Amino acid sequence: MTFENKEGATIPSVTFRTRKGDDWLDISSDSLFSGKNVVVFSLPGAFTPTCSSSHLPRYNQLAGLFKENGVDDIVCVSVNDSFVMNAWQEDQEAENITLIPDGNGEFTDQMGMLVDKADLGFGKRSWRYSMYVSDGEIKKMFIEPVKEGDPFEVSDADTMLRYLAPEVSVQEPMTIFTKPGCPYCERAKALLKEKCYPFEEVVVGKDITLAGLKAICGEETAPQIYKDGSYLGTEEELERFFL
Repeated sequence: MTFENKEGATIPSVTFRTRKGDDWLDISSDSLFSGKNVVVFSLPGAFTPTCSSSHLPRYNQLAGLFKENGVDDIVCVSVNDSFVMNAWQEDQEAENITLIPDGNGEFTDQMGMLVDKADLGFGKRSWRYSMYVSDGEIKKMFIEPVKEGDPFEVSDADTMLRYLAPEVSVQEPMTIFTKPGCPYCERAKALLKEKCYPFEEVVVGKDITLAGLKAICGEETAPQIYKDGSYLGTEEELERFFL
């Protein structure tokens, strides 16, 4: 199995069937890429382990830095239907990413990246890769090596950002423990987004129990914020950090 690097080629002309609310909405390749600088990453499937734990979250975390360096949009393509992609975006809180369902695999097939994952019960899916597209032309591709399993070595967000802006220093993400409906948590997250600082959110009741929060932080209140493995504090300390 080999994959052709399509640098210099034009992006395939495809119409994607997407679902917005109760209505179907067709989105063309032209509307996604014409006159724009777009980073694309493609992966085997929504809700799958590496895609959910690393691939999508890191692009979402670094979206601010990409936009500061001339990227108009970040697009995630997967051979899934629109209902699945919409649910995954909501679950991941990936508001900085445009998730595009390639339900029939047409775009992925024309990219030469459609692979058979019948052994996993997946049918036809995308090989993992990323690319930088300027006004519809593929300028750069990072294609994962052909190995057993699901290699994830070069299509990550950090590799793409180093290609586009090698001088940019990327901070390691802060970890913020939050509670649903907490206004102080929302204020802290809004500040991190404003400063384009990557962060990982751990939600009490979803990702960790209240007892777990107390065991780690020694507190039951939120937010609780850590930087580089060390305790930073609450939203007040975060605000002072950015002064």
